[in-house]
Amino acid sequence: MSASISGASRADLVADTALALLAERGMRGLTHRAVDDTAGLPQGSTSNVARTRQALLELAVRRLAEREARVLALDEMPGPGAGTDAVANALALALHRAVTRHRDLTLARYELALEATRRPELRTSYDTTGARFRDQLTALVGALGSPDPDRHALSLAAWGDGLMFSCVAGSYEPPPLPALRQGVRELLAGMLGR
Repeated sequence: MSASISGASRADLVADTALALLAERGMRGLTHRAVDDTAGLPQGSTSNVARTRQALLELAVRRLAEREARVLALDEMPGPGAGTDAVANALALALHRAVTRHRDLTLARYELALEATRRPELRTSYDTTGARFRDQLTALVGALGSPDPDRHALSLAAWGDGLMFSCVAGSYEPPPLPALRQGVRELLAGMLGR
């Protein structure tokens, strides 16, 4: 590995490698040494970026949020005034990406979510980084006319999480994009009374 890697690039490499290890080996397989070995870094490099296990996990959580924002195309989500079909299409595409091309990233998220249940200090970091998506989802369903945007956003997120878990860690195959669109449309129609 070149010594010319900037601090930010080194941190991204460490975080990306940590996420890959979480998906491949689970929480037990994530160690500073494993990150160094897998990333091709000199021993001790990961410790220079994230001194403790907690710091390594928080680095992974922050990087996960950055990468998931791109996978879920949060910047491309419809704005206020978009119709139900536009929202359903965008959410279905995000779900489809998460369970197909970015399956490993979704697995890493579940590993970190479970670890956050055991580490209150990680829970804070995990919840803070996830707030962007939750807030955006709440605003979307509110703009669609939901009488209870917080509750409906929770229902929609829970449905999406359940679907992703079933397809990534369970025994279901990822549904095709048109089936996902139909599922999101049906859920939104039920919530919005349409």
